[in-house]
Amino acid sequence: MKIIKPTLNTTRTKASKADSDKFDYLSTLRNLFVSILTVTLFGCSQMHEENQSYRKPNVLLIVVDDMGMADLGRFGGEIPTPNIDKLANQGVLFTNFHTSPVCSSTRAMLLTGVDNHKAGLGNMAEELAPNQVGQAGYEGQLNDSVVTIASLLRDKGYSTFMTGKWHLGMSLEASPWAKGFDKSFSMLAGGASHFSDMKPAYHPDPNGQAPYRQDQQIVNKLPDNFAFSSQFFTDQMMSYLQQRDAHKPFFAYLSFTAPHWPIQAPQYIIDKYKGKYDIGYDVVREQRLQKQISLGIVPPQTKSIAATTPWENLSAIEKQTEARTMEVYAAMIDDLDQHIGRLITWLDDQQQLENTVIIFMSDNGAEGHTIDQTWPRAQFPKIRKNIDERHDFSFANIGKVGSYAFNGPNWAQASSPAFRLYKGFVTEGGTRVPAFITYPAFANGKTTDEFLSVKDIVPTLLEITKIKHPAPIYNGTQIEAPSGFSMLDILSDAGSPHITATRVEGGEILGKYMIRKGAYKAVNIPPPHGNGNWQLYDVSTDLAEAKDLSDEYPIKLAELIVEWEKYSEENGVILPSHVSGY
Repeated sequence: MKIIKPTLNTTRTKASKADSDKFDYLSTLRNLFVSILTVTLFGCSQMHEENQSYRKPNVLLIVVDDMGMADLGRFGGEIPTPNIDKLANQGVLFTNFHTSPVCSSTRAMLLTGVDNHKAGLGNMAEELAPNQVGQAGYEGQLNDSVVTIASLLRDKGYSTFMTGKWHLGMSLEASPWAKGFDKSFSMLAGGASHFSDMKPAYHPDPNGQAPYRQDQQIVNKLPDNFAFSSQFFTDQMMSYLQQRDAHKPFFAYLSFTAPHWPIQAPQYIIDKYKGKYDIGYDVVREQRLQKQISLGIVPPQTKSIAATTPWENLSAIEKQTEARTMEVYAAMIDDLDQHIGRLITWLDDQQQLENTVIIFMSDNGAEGHTIDQTWPRAQFPKIRKNIDERHDFSFANIGKVGSYAFNGPNWAQASSPAFRLYKGFVTEGGTRVPAFITYPAFANGKTTDEFLSVKDIVPTLLEITKIKHPAPIYNGTQIEAPSGFSMLDILSDAGSPHITATRVEGGEILGKYMIRKGAYKAVNIPPPHGNGNWQLYDVSTDLAEAKDLSDEYPIKLAELIVEWEKYSEENGVILPSHVSGY
């Protein structure tokens, strides 16, 4: 990827040599500075002294599902991800980027910049507690109080496309088609088979199918070229881009379902990893941590968090099953990287890459729950009965069509070796994810440990594209304004403001909640993973959230609790009447 350099118009027609000699030297310097600054921030290839227009950048937003901080090569993993790594090395790497602990609430904030409790995803639709049903902010889908970045960009001349996981509403009114996308092919639920069998990851109907929608229409049979989810969603996005109006910039939201459970992958890629993980998750976890330290992802003094069950305590059959599951998981990430590489190569061939802002992120931390924790029979009897009866749980079938496997807590800890817990928790392991932004005009090769939020994406894109958010009114409807911050100063390295020291951020999902101000973070998690009371951590030095400081610093904890109450009231948080096992 090349830096776009300005081409200055120094030709001055109808000017005599005397006039040229009198040309204002200071004015020349001023215009040159303005031209270069505009080029640097907005990617314009040609500027004129009296016409400082610029070519609006394309935007490619890539989201992966349930990927841990150390799963990618650039973030310390052993799985080969050369295409993603190359993008990361060419951009600004985030080592302290946070999402919600679960997918739909993250995606709501990602597309709107508004807290999930205001956007309609105060809780996942599948997990709504009785006291949350029917309440504002708990519609279980994107509500009318928010507008997506897709709508805002489309209003200003962008073509907008979406493929992959949506999980922001099943209805037409909450579909990608209704929320700003010109063309879309979406899997509407939280999970599904990655193959073309359309087997749902969860469904109360024994004959139910995974729900897909193409534009306005429900899809009852997947296309013949749907071999695997990552392949098809990439192919479909490339098709949309190939058929677009080439005179318009594009916003492309490529939302993979991999590596979300069920853990599945093409067999020929699984075969590459045969025996790779027989060494066990304890060894892999330590290897990844040391690589993260050497890459500067985590500080040198960082220690890993031990597995729930040491590898040596497993039986031979348990080791075999755990190793095979991780082989499939690695194959899913390998496959993801290959398809992302295909898309990037195509953009480069089309000479679009230099004018495309690329954002990569996971929607939350690695998945560490088991099937019994995710779908307990007592709470979800119909769904669990269908899962048990419609899938082949045999060892020989792990990763194949009809399989249904989870990575579990021990491999999840290896996915984020320095962080406590995983998806579903407001601890660092649930919310701190691999992420970066790549664009030629930004500080290429830079790594930042600023505390950043998924809510910052929309404000950043709006500033890059020079579009003003319309809040408080959009098309005659009252809407919420984004609550995140633009990252443009950090991305361009223009006196990075170091907002971490003063920023206050709260979050809640599934009755687990947190508040953070500067280096201190207070979390409240029910048993068995918490004690049901506030716990205080200094996450600038304690990434593992291992030392509870609540007794040592009661004034600091009280200060954070006040901030939590303010956050809760401002965002309409309704704690669930029952806490999910998830």
